[in-house]
Amino acid sequence: MIATPPCAFRTAEDFAGLAGDTVLGAVHYSAQAGPPRWEHGRPVLPLHMVRPGEPEVVEVWHTEGRPVRVGEHRGLLYAHDDEVLFCAGWIGPSVDCGEATRRAYLAAFDLVERLGYRNVFRMWNMLDGITDLDAFGTEVYRDFCVGRGRAFDERGHAMPASTGIGALGGGIAFYFLAHRSHRAVHLENPLQVPAHEYPAQYGPRSPSFARATYLAPEGGRGSLYVSGTASILDHATVGVGDVARQTQVTLANIAALIGAENLARHGIEGGNALHDLRAIKVYVKRPEDVPTVLRLCRDEFSRRADLAVFTVDVCRPDLLVEIEGMVP
Repeated sequence: MIATPPCAFRTAEDFAGLAGDTVLGAVHYSAQAGPPRWEHGRPVLPLHMVRPGEPEVVEVWHTEGRPVRVGEHRGLLYAHDDEVLFCAGWIGPSVDCGEATRRAYLAAFDLVERLGYRNVFRMWNMLDGITDLDAFGTEVYRDFCVGRGRAFDERGHAMPASTGIGALGGGIAFYFLAHRSHRAVHLENPLQVPAHEYPAQYGPRSPSFARATYLAPEGGRGSLYVSGTASILDHATVGVGDVARQTQVTLANIAALIGAENLARHGIEGGNALHDLRAIKVYVKRPEDVPTVLRLCRDEFSRRADLAVFTVDVCRPDLLVEIEGMVP
């Protein structure tokens, strides 16, 4: 049985020294953005998520030992090992963000259907100017949600765990993971309205994602992928202007999401706590808030967990922090 792909955060120098056969794909958080490219024979997505003086991070997804095959499809670069697919794409700056997003997602769905990886279990979307107004006077994130939602409607795919977060440049980039045989169970949070049921005040089309996705093998324990999570209860932002309060609510949301009671609600045995999270990414809107957010996070997360912090905008103007992670 092939496990879900391990993830590790590396420096650019460490990534350059990794043996190519162990790597499925990577994401390079740096001061540059652009389309995915080939490095060491693997797809790498460059994201402008790092400010001057901040450390660059390479998020590396490893294979469990099967031979890796790579390819390109309508601008998407991908690699797969007959069980797990890593795919990266770049929409770039666009006048019509919604339609560009729709086309890019349709290309992604074409790929997973053609290769037989229909169980998409985790997606990430990085949007430059996420809360800015586009050429039509619509907030970029809301226009993006329209295009993404239309693609889901047209192809009938379930909505997996996802992150939609700001970037510092480069338009829109995205990447995702899909599995060939493991069943994907998409989870909601009892403390929050499902994102796809948000009221119209948040835009013409609700966001298309689950709060988490559990990837279930036929036997044994699976892996849990937590979406970008913020200080939202029901559907409203909590703790406006108070980063400490927002961080506390965000952590409580994740704890409720991954705990035994909520997992049982979705037919999953066991339970997890915040210290079980790994590959944690923390997005903080204001650089001056980083010490406060990190202090609160370090009280809850394991010191063994990889943790990366990026100072970027969040998907609502009144949100100050967003956190994601996984339980391998």
